[in-house]
Amino acid sequence: MTFADLQQQPTAPRPSTVAHDGPLEWRQIVQWLRADGVIAPEEAQRTIARCSQAESSQHPLVRLANVAMTHASDGKSLDLETLTEYVARHVGIPYLRIDPLRVDVGKVADTMSASYAERHKVLPVQVSSTEVVVATAEPFITDWVAEVERQSRRTVRRVLANPQEILRYTAEFFALAKSVRAAQKAGGGAGASSFEQLVELGRSNKQLDANDQGVVRVVDWLWQYAFDQRASDIHLEPRREQGVIRFRIDGVLHPVYQMPQGVMSAMVARIKLLGRMDVVEKRRPQDGRIKTRNQRGDEVEMRLSTLPTAFGEKMVMRIFDPDTAIKNLDALGFLPHDAQRWEALIQRPHGIILVTGPTGSGKTTTLYSTLKRVATEEVNVSTVEDPIEMIEPSFNQTQVQPQLDFSFAEGVRALMRQDPDIIMVGEIRDLETAEMAVQAALTGHLVFSTLHTNDAPSAVTRLLELGVPAYLINATLLGVLAQRLVRTLCPQCKQPDPDAPLEVLTEAIKPWKLSGGYQPYKPVGCIDCRMTGFRGRMGLYELLTVSETLKSGITGEPSIDALRRQAVQDGMRPLRMAGALRVAQGLSTLEEVVATTPQP
Repeated sequence: MTFADLQQQPTAPRPSTVAHDGPLEWRQIVQWLRADGVIAPEEAQRTIARCSQAESSQHPLVRLANVAMTHASDGKSLDLETLTEYVARHVGIPYLRIDPLRVDVGKVADTMSASYAERHKVLPVQVSSTEVVVATAEPFITDWVAEVERQSRRTVRRVLANPQEILRYTAEFFALAKSVRAAQKAGGGAGASSFEQLVELGRSNKQLDANDQGVVRVVDWLWQYAFDQRASDIHLEPRREQGVIRFRIDGVLHPVYQMPQGVMSAMVARIKLLGRMDVVEKRRPQDGRIKTRNQRGDEVEMRLSTLPTAFGEKMVMRIFDPDTAIKNLDALGFLPHDAQRWEALIQRPHGIILVTGPTGSGKTTTLYSTLKRVATEEVNVSTVEDPIEMIEPSFNQTQVQPQLDFSFAEGVRALMRQDPDIIMVGEIRDLETAEMAVQAALTGHLVFSTLHTNDAPSAVTRLLELGVPAYLINATLLGVLAQRLVRTLCPQCKQPDPDAPLEVLTEAIKPWKLSGGYQPYKPVGCIDCRMTGFRGRMGLYELLTVSETLKSGITGEPSIDALRRQAVQDGMRPLRMAGALRVAQGLSTLEEVVATTPQP
C-alpha cells in the first residue's frame, strides 16, 4: 500500500468497535476473529487457554501472533502482519506496512520528539504542508492527536501499522536524525551552494571531522540500512542545496535521504579514510575498498569510487555480498539447456571463453561463480582484474596498475611464468591484451575474459576489429556467453495476467516460435517489493559454441547474420528467446524482456 492508497475511503467501523475506548485487548481480537469466521471456535478456545496462562507486557497483536493461530479456511498461520491488516479493516482505519525508503526521516523528526513518539507509541510516516500521516498500533487511543495537530499545525491522519515496526523505526529514524543534527552542529552548519563556495569551504576550518561521533553513526547506519534493503550500490551525490543518498535495488535507483552538504562531505571523508584513500585529494577520481559486516555478522565487501563534481565529491559504493556474488548455475538463471552446454565448455583443458554484455549485466558474477566451480585444489586459478571486484580465497588475484605500466597484457605475460592452469583476464580492451590471451590459450591454458558487445556472435567480429587474425580465433575460441539481467516478479504479489495475449509475445520473438505452456503474470506491488511488483533479478543467457562448421564462417570479413544462423543451428538460443521462456513461466514480464534484450 502506498501513501496514495491511503487516500481511499476506509471500511466503515463496526458497531461493536465504536463504543470501545482504551487500548486493544487480545480477548476482544479473538472474539472478532471468531465472529468473522477467520478462526474456528476450537482455535479460539485454544488461543484463549494459551494466552491466559501467563500475563505479558507484549502488544496484543504480537501476543496473538506468537500463538500462531491458523486460518479456518486454508489452515495458514496468522502472522503479525496479517493480524494487523485484519484489525485495521475491522475498525475502519487504513492499514500501512511501513516502507522506510518512502519516509522522509528529517521531516518525521521535526514533527515530534523521540520521547513523545515512544511514550505514545506512534510514528509519523509522511509529512506534507497540510497533513501528517501517523502510524499507530492502538486504533482507539486518540488523546495525542489534538496535541500533534496543534504543535505541527497540520491535520493528523492515522494509519494502523505493525507495533514491532513502529517500535523499530521509531528508534532508527530518530537516532539517525539526531546523529545528522549532531554532525551538522559539530561542523557549524558548514555547506556549499556553489563550486566557488566549495573551494572556500575546503580551505576553511569549519569542515566536519570524519571521526566525529555523529558522522560515524550516520555512516554505520547507512551501511546497515543498505544491507537490510538488499541494495547493490550506494550513491552519495552532492547537489546545490543538499546532498542526496540513493540506493540501487534490483537495478533501479531509490532516493533514501537528503543530507546537509557539510555532513555528506564528512561522510565521504570518513568512508575514504576507512577505504585507505587520500582524504585530502578531492580533485581527481579515486578507488578504494572496505570490508565490513552485516547485521548477521557475515563479511561484506564494498568497492569505493569517487568523482569530483561541481558541488563536491560524488561517491559510489558497490556492495559485494558473498551470498549473492557467487552462486551456482541454477541460481544464476541458466536454463537446463544452456547449463549443460556451459558445464561442458568450462571443462575443456585449454582455449578462450568470453562473457559479453553491457556494464551491470552480471558478467562478473557469472565469471566468479564459474571460476569458483573449477577452482579445485588440483589447479592454479589466477586472475588479472581492474579493479579486483571481490576477494576470493581460492583465486590468485592481481590488480592492474596503469601508473606502473602494469596493464592487462603485462599481467597475463607475468602470469604465464606462474604455472597457471586457468587465467581470468578482467577485460580484453586492445590488441595487445587479445594477443596475450590467444598466446595463453595456445600454450595450453584455459582463459576467461569479457568483452562489451550486444550479443554473442558480435564478439567474433569485435576480435577481428581489434586485429586478431581469423585463424587464431578459430584455433583458440571455444565459446561466447552473452547475458543480460532482467527483473523478476515478486512471488508475494504477482497475479495471473489473462489479458496478455500470446500474439504479443509471438510478435516480440519473431521469427522464433514458442512451444509449450504459457502462463503470464503481471506485477501488482506490495511492501516486500516496495510497490514495484518486482523483487530480485535473474540472468538471461545466449551461449555460442564454436563448432567446426562455424569456424568455416570466421574469415577476414565474416557475415554476422551467417554466424548467428550457424550458432543457432549449433544450439544457441537468442537472449530474447531466453527471456520469452521466462515470461511464459511467469517469472518476468514481456515489457522487462523487450527493454533488456536486443531483437533476435
